[in-house]
Amino acid sequence: MIRLFTIPVCIGAMFSSFSLMAANWSTTEVHYQRGTLDVPIFAQNGVTDADTTVITLQHASGWDYGDNFFFVDYIDDDEEDGFNDTDFYAEVYLNFSLSKMTGNNVGFGPVRDIGLLMGGNFSGDAKVKKYLPGVRFSMDAPGFAFLNLDVTAYFDDSDGVTRGGAPTEDNSYMFDVNWDYPFTVGSQHFSITGHAEYIGSRDNEFGGKVSHWILAQPQFRWDIGHAIFDRKDTIYAGIEYQYWRNKLGDDSTDESAVQLLLVWRL
Repeated sequence: MIRLFTIPVCIGAMFSSFSLMAANWSTTEVHYQRGTLDVPIFAQNGVTDADTTVITLQHASGWDYGDNFFFVDYIDDDEEDGFNDTDFYAEVYLNFSLSKMTGNNVGFGPVRDIGLLMGGNFSGDAKVKKYLPGVRFSMDAPGFAFLNLDVTAYFDDSDGVTRGGAPTEDNSYMFDVNWDYPFTVGSQHFSITGHAEYIGSRDNEFGGKVSHWILAQPQFRWDIGHAIFDRKDTIYAGIEYQYWRNKLGDDSTDESAVQLLLVWRL
């Protein structure tokens, strides 16, 4: 259990330090998701898919020179097969705005701002660690709360098979589009938020091919806190659609899944 919570605690402590420095705004959410997700061929033990629960702690905040984002997923499915069994996965991104740091507008055309981005991806059972230095292009998109294009490297620092994890991999790259689009229909408040990423192919430590993948996770949210309790931006219900071509680099697994989504904004 110590292993399960070590990285989330470190991430929380790091962002607490940023908040103490110069936090201008912050949003923290707890998500509950439930759906049937595919098991990649390399992880199958007689099971091809499983009903899966994902509980997520997600945080975003802004400070004088940029913004921060992280999430931690707790994942558990209904099968005891060694995959997604009380596991966790976490991502963290620190964005440093060039406009804010220099005091000048460094945007151009539809690009409102450019940021220097540092990211990290971490998983529990697989002992995977990835580092993602790169650049963020924040777009000037009418109607969007935000619309970003992130272009990063995808450096592997995983433990590898000899230390009980997944095979290490060559370095690669990532393109990620992330957004939030709020809208209203009559008196009801909705939003479409999420991201879509492309990660390039690479080889693992045994010379095997890890395929490129496309992962899209758009969420459709209805603000039921406003609709039922007249308390806006507190409780949401909806769905998350997960499309994952070549899931986890397995070119035989293309996932298309709809998950129930409940969100509590703290």
